[in-house]
Amino acid sequence: MAWDTARTKRLLLDAAVEEFAEHGPQGARVDRIAACAGVNKERIYQYFGGKGQLFTAVLEAELAKVAAAVPLTGDRAADLGEYAGRVFDYHRAHPHFLRLLSWEGLQDDGREAAVAEGERRAHYADKLAAFARAQAAGEITGDFDPAHLLYAVFALTTWWFSAPQVVRMMMGGTAADSPEARREALVRMVHRLTTA
Repeated sequence: MAWDTARTKRLLLDAAVEEFAEHGPQGARVDRIAACAGVNKERIYQYFGGKGQLFTAVLEAELAKVAAAVPLTGDRAADLGEYAGRVFDYHRAHPHFLRLLSWEGLQDDGREAAVAEGERRAHYADKLAAFARAQAAGEITGDFDPAHLLYAVFALTTWWFSAPQVVRMMMGGTAADSPEARREALVRMVHRLTTA
């Protein structure tokens, strides 16, 4: 019987997502990943080279998923509030993604490139170009550099999930303390921030 390499890799990647999101690259254990995947841990070394390379593969796969799920096309750049709402929805449905990015950031000492840094820079350059085109067309404000505007939209969108303890302390028990109210406020804030 032939070994299904693609399936085994997928099982390992799926198991590794939650392990890395929960424990980070340093605290994750290949034994737990292999057990969760139902695969011999030697396959991790055979297919990925080691735990560090597996973390890289996980992050690359998750980055590709979010890029495909929430693209920023030219027509969507004109309505950044709704774009922010869709990004919010993605992170609400996939809370592990921002945890993975946080772990990556905690490891970043500035000496090495981030995972898929070249591809990510190109991806952000495309978004910045969409912002610049929307600014040139008068569809969104030209008061801010596109990079500052993009960063502000991302920060407003993701902080809900990056610091849930702060959100709970600020909003716990208020009428605004629901995912729906948070999303609605986010969309309105980004509209207000970006309206020409």
